[in-house]
Amino acid sequence: MIVYLARRLVAAACVLFAIAAVSFVIFHVMPADPAVSACGKTCSPERLEAVRIHLGLDQPLWRQFTDFLTGIFTGRTVGTGQYAVVCDFPCFGYSYETSQPVWDVLLERLPVSASLAFGAAALWLIIGLSAGVVAALRKDTLTDRTLMVGAVAAGSLPIYFTAVMLIHGVIKVAGLLNYPEYHALTDDPSGWASSLLLPWIALALVFAAMYARQSRGSMIEAMAEPYIRTARAKGMPERTVVVKHGLRSGLTPILTIFGMDLGGLLAGAVITESLFNLPGVGKLFYEALGSSNQPVVLGVTLFAAFFIVMANLAVDLLYAVVDPRVRY
Repeated sequence: MIVYLARRLVAAACVLFAIAAVSFVIFHVMPADPAVSACGKTCSPERLEAVRIHLGLDQPLWRQFTDFLTGIFTGRTVGTGQYAVVCDFPCFGYSYETSQPVWDVLLERLPVSASLAFGAAALWLIIGLSAGVVAALRKDTLTDRTLMVGAVAAGSLPIYFTAVMLIHGVIKVAGLLNYPEYHALTDDPSGWASSLLLPWIALALVFAAMYARQSRGSMIEAMAEPYIRTARAKGMPERTVVVKHGLRSGLTPILTIFGMDLGGLLAGAVITESLFNLPGVGKLFYEALGSSNQPVVLGVTLFAAFFIVMANLAVDLLYAVVDPRVRY
């Protein structure tokens, strides 16, 4: 298990390094000049050159990338002389708009995205897995067809349509909730839950449809295996056969998509956070794109890559728990 874990950690580190290198090159060969974005369009040529030197943009690209990568792990000093600024570990640079360290900005927004991701994930797992297992155990019955038709209908609706319909129906027509205004969990638990309820439902409806169909197929395949017949022949309770043997075997493909989905949501759900006015990482990314705030865009990109890679690493480790054959 230790060797398996070491291999996966090395692979994850290589993927993160490649993503960092490619993202850095893309952002530094774009037509938009980072110095212009930092200094402003009315910046004089002399001031623009001073900003370029301060940001280290006068250095070769490889040197800029080395400094950037070193800053992530050890911190670095941005600028020289009396204008030098110490950027503490982990250093992703400074926002052009607020002059805050990008890392601090990301940490401020992360709790919102994490609350949205974990809450929605819990809902879609409960709904999707339950519907898929029931449909598989009632294969080719009216229950099966009803659940799968509902899953296809829910999954075919884009998230922005579902979100707008929820806002219109629940808030404007029924008046059951106020328009979402995010409150921190520690400050106002009921306000926190109220502000996230509709976003949770919107995401859960979309993702649960995919999980229902996937879990149904996996369960049908697993329940047809010879060891299921053997377990039943031994007189095991049907609940034990379904949960311990059938569902566990069918979880492998579910873990794959769950790792990708949860990692992506932790990195920010751009559309959902924007529609429901949630100050998360996704909305930060949208705002940074609109203002050409390149350090923030690059920071969010690497932040997203980290969560997705780590989620896949966690999935690989869970594979080894669910199916020990994976270790070999």
